[in-house]
Amino acid sequence: MSQNHGSAAVPNCPGCTEPLESGDLFCGVCGYDLSAVPPRPDDRPTLVMNSPPQPPPQPEPQPQPPGQERAGQREPAAPAAGAHWPAVTGKDGSGTPVPAHLPDEVPGLDSAGTRIGPHTGDFELPAPAAVPAAVSADPRTAAPGATPPAGSKLCVACRAGQVDPDGYCENCGHAQPRERDHVERELGAVAAVSDRGLRHHRNEDAFAVSTAALPDGSPAVVAVVCDGVSSATRPDEASAAAASAANEYLLAALERGTHPQQAMHESILAAAESVNSLAEVRPGTPGHDPHRHQNAPACTIVSAVVANGLLVVGWIGDSRVYWVPDDRGGPPARLTEDDSWAAQMVAAGLMNEAEAYADERAHAITGWLGADAYEVEPHTASFKPDRPGVVLVCTDGLWNYAEGVDEMARALPADAALRPLHAARVLVGHALDGGGHDNVTVAVLPFAVEPRGAGSDRRTP
Repeated sequence: MSQNHGSAAVPNCPGCTEPLESGDLFCGVCGYDLSAVPPRPDDRPTLVMNSPPQPPPQPEPQPQPPGQERAGQREPAAPAAGAHWPAVTGKDGSGTPVPAHLPDEVPGLDSAGTRIGPHTGDFELPAPAAVPAAVSADPRTAAPGATPPAGSKLCVACRAGQVDPDGYCENCGHAQPRERDHVERELGAVAAVSDRGLRHHRNEDAFAVSTAALPDGSPAVVAVVCDGVSSATRPDEASAAAASAANEYLLAALERGTHPQQAMHESILAAAESVNSLAEVRPGTPGHDPHRHQNAPACTIVSAVVANGLLVVGWIGDSRVYWVPDDRGGPPARLTEDDSWAAQMVAAGLMNEAEAYADERAHAITGWLGADAYEVEPHTASFKPDRPGVVLVCTDGLWNYAEGVDEMARALPADAALRPLHAARVLVGHALDGGGHDNVTVAVLPFAVEPRGAGSDRRTP
């Protein structure tokens, strides 16, 4: 039996796979009835697995009379003016002509999912809407030094934007300095400056300067400087309360005729009470704790009064008072003794001053104002200088950078008695130039010797 490869008939017997010849009705080997075998279908293209299926054959489009359409169909729109679309003559794999699409026949969606409509020309942006007259101009374009509206502040950085209620510029975003970050005051016979420094996030120092009239009509000048204890709670409130209370008490006592040294002693006790009150909580109120005095608000205090030729100082803590003669012919002096670990070591003879202040425990204070302090016993001293000079009342934020009396005298401008505010600014700048690690506060009181002469009430600086 011959083989016929490529015959349109069945090439092999379905029963025994014996090759067949054209015209065979029965298999010559097994006798299979070949009339029962169905005819072989036409060849089809081979489909690749996972490929998209070919579209079913579409009937050839029938021509329609002009102006008529089938249901659901329309005539292709004319191409947009100026656009040339080549005719499509190709066919797909099934022999169906590939349809030609004009620009407005291809459906599309925008980013919001809305169908994009046809466009027959260039896309044009709509004209920008006019800016309402009520919208204010960009503050960045405002003229420098523009006057802000009533009740608002102008930014200290860009000098153009307004400061919002949170303390930030609405233009450049710069945080505005808080009221206590840098404070200056001058009353003719006394001046003081306080600065936050370069490392602290707030100013925990406070001061008060004032003048009073004694019963005989002579003037008295007062300076109070307080330094909040940073390890305590709300130290800024403590220093502010102490400075205010001591100053008010001194003024009232001096005007009544109380001796300045007695008034000084009592003013420090009044300041201590004001700081203690910050830690008070009424029994029975939420959060009341009989032991809550621990870590209560606390501060140090140092004060000076110049009246009737006397210089009276009082203190608790490690803030200091210095005396610097105008002519620099006499020696400068420190008029207070620190309530600190270092001072105790020196007083006990266990260390010299250089060794004590080099120790890491040197600035640990042993006296302060606060509900958790030991029994408050103010230190006071009275002096009657024999020559004119300047009294400096300061926190350790200054004397850390001019610890020795000679260093402090060199840092003080020669014309300090004539320009106390300028002198205070120079001293604060000296501390900032040295590093500004702490808050810095200093009060400058010029002391003039009365013509009647001078003696010593207790000890002479």
